[in-house]
Amino acid sequence: MNVLAVGDIVGRTGIDKLKEELPKIIKEYNINFTIVNGENAAEGMGLTEKMYKEILNAGANIVTMGNHTWAKKEIFNFIEDEKIIRPANYPNNNPGRGYQIIECDNKKIAVINFIGRTTMSVLSENPFLKAKEILNEIKEKVDLIFIDFHGEATAEKIAFSYFLDGEVTAVFGTHTHVQTADETILPKGTAFISDLGMTGPKYSVIGMDISASIKRFETSLPEKYKVADGKAKFNSIMFTVKDETNKVTKITRINK
Repeated sequence: MNVLAVGDIVGRTGIDKLKEELPKIIKEYNINFTIVNGENAAEGMGLTEKMYKEILNAGANIVTMGNHTWAKKEIFNFIEDEKIIRPANYPNNNPGRGYQIIECDNKKIAVINFIGRTTMSVLSENPFLKAKEILNEIKEKVDLIFIDFHGEATAEKIAFSYFLDGEVTAVFGTHTHVQTADETILPKGTAFISDLGMTGPKYSVIGMDISASIKRFETSLPEKYKVADGKAKFNSIMFTVKDETNKVTKITRINK
């Protein structure tokens, strides 16, 4: 089985790039299941219902979120849909769900979303403890478990992956929008990469307009961020899973 994880969709540029590339990649690489992070799709912050449907229609099986989950009010109209999840370590009284189990090609696949607590400025529960709680609930019910850890700190993501090594199929990071070069299979069999990167404007500062970003750093004055225009890039990782063992045997970068 081949499972594709696509980096944060940024703006309309990212949506259009996803629609262009994902169907071709699914066909070329025989992708069975696709996970897409959509929390930056709407002008860089949040997700609209129209964009959510576009992501699904492009070929995503499930959409994960992050620190901008609630940035667009209309998210409350579809956050309970079965194909979208938000961080599982948000407060329990938040709408939506933190994980979903989907059956695909005779495999029960769990996808869980977490948000980091280091420099994220979001009040959340401990992702390490919440992960153990969820795994105790579902581990006997599923064949594969993929985790989108939406966080800033590389050390937190790495520690989290080792914490769950051997208990989940793969842990991949999102949020920083820069694809890392540390993809690896950990000693007990869990696949890991610190960050998938992003699908959005190629010539940008993590998806944002270059001039506006430089001005903020150069002057320390307020400057409204806006999504950059122009050519797009597509960042993703394919996990090749051996059907007999449900373990990842290969991690492949697929970037367009």
